[in-house]
Amino acid sequence: MFPLVTVKDDVGVQKLILDSLGVKSIACVVGGSMGGMAALEYSSIYNNTGYVKSIIALATAARASAWCISWNETQRQCIFSDPNYDDGYYYETPNLSPNGGLSAARMAALLTYRSRNSFEARFGRKLPAQTKRGVQEENVRLPKNKEEERWLTHNEGSRSSRASSSTSLANATDKPQTYFTAQSYLRYQGDKFVARFDANCYISISRKLDTHDITRGAIDPDESTEDPLPNYLRTLKLPHLIIGITSDGLFTYGEQQLLGECIPNNSLKRLDSPEGHDAFLLDFEIVDRYCREFLHEQLPEFYDDKSGKVEVFKDWENHVVTVANGGESVFGEAEKNITNW
Repeated sequence: MFPLVTVKDDVGVQKLILDSLGVKSIACVVGGSMGGMAALEYSSIYNNTGYVKSIIALATAARASAWCISWNETQRQCIFSDPNYDDGYYYETPNLSPNGGLSAARMAALLTYRSRNSFEARFGRKLPAQTKRGVQEENVRLPKNKEEERWLTHNEGSRSSRASSSTSLANATDKPQTYFTAQSYLRYQGDKFVARFDANCYISISRKLDTHDITRGAIDPDESTEDPLPNYLRTLKLPHLIIGITSDGLFTYGEQQLLGECIPNNSLKRLDSPEGHDAFLLDFEIVDRYCREFLHEQLPEFYDDKSGKVEVFKDWENHVVTVANGGESVFGEAEKNITNW
């Protein structure tokens, strides 16, 4: 069974690897989301040691909030509620993995990666393509009676064998629509995710997020009734670039502002994007500009241009990951055929 692993543990393992490679110092630790947690741990652990020169932390926090912990708990309960989970011992029956629970957990997570307005702009109340066209799939029949029709409507989307039968209401155009593109998208992403991820691993990572707190082990929580985080952040000496997203509902911009207000040597950049938490993956051009400006300022010895001026990269059209150009995000979330839905 998976042991409890923390972000601080990850940093310790990475240090062992870097030592084995002969790395003597790190010019800059860069990370977003959970990677940003690791970046802040590097700042905390190697503060005043000279081992790390600078930090770039994107869309992250110095500790997991109650909101973040609650979303993680919701996702874990999705997996636990799958009867195939079997307390994590499902490997003995590989054909009975908790795929339904893991898929539901992924769907819940996706809601934290984007914003309400992002989903509304992208999906609204649009219908899946096959529903709009009124396409009748082969071997699919309409319900035989009103009772079966009501049952199908109530259980639409259920993964049970009965609800997944060959009976469908998809083409009943005279009925109120209950199946929208937003649902199709979430189900597609959930099904895709279970093909490449393990439920126990997912649970372990979610608990890793919950444990994150850079003051853990450095400050006795019983010493004071006051929040120790602001004062602890004031002890961090490395140059920091903090990038926050105004629409981020998972790691709110207020959490980035706290870092910006308390860390002495920092530059706080605000990313105004409707895309929510995932904006740090999608708005590459803005993020790249912020990062390169910071790196030129803090580490000019690594650049030919000693003036620190940043050369603007012109050819973003073929590099930026967006739904429009059909690319895939780091999370495999932006698909080439998404606009066909």
